[in-house]
Amino acid sequence: MSELSSIVGQRIRTYRIRRGLSQEALARLCDRHPTYIGQLERGEKNPTLESLERVCEALKIPMSQLLEKVEKEPIRTDDIALQCYDIMCSKTQDEQKDLMDLILAIERYKDVE
Repeated sequence: MSELSSIVGQRIRTYRIRRGLSQEALARLCDRHPTYIGQLERGEKNPTLESLERVCEALKIPMSQLLEKVEKEPIRTDDIALQCYDIMCSKTQDEQKDLMDLILAIERYKDVE
């Protein structure tokens, strides 16, 4: 199992859960077997481009969004901006808005001092 497969699989799982879909429901939507979806999410299978395209269509996201900022190199633990980006991407739209509001409130507070 490669790190890349694990990252893509985790993203598929995150978007699936965000859409409120079970593995079985996602499998039906993209005409794949539920076992295959589980293997993708665990990073045990490397999907073809066609399979990724079908999964992304079922999840209603562009493939570029699924693969955005995916690197073969390990993520630098000192890259705080990238860590923040990963956290934001794993959240729902409402959670992202709340986090952004919090960040802006902190910035405004710092400007008052």
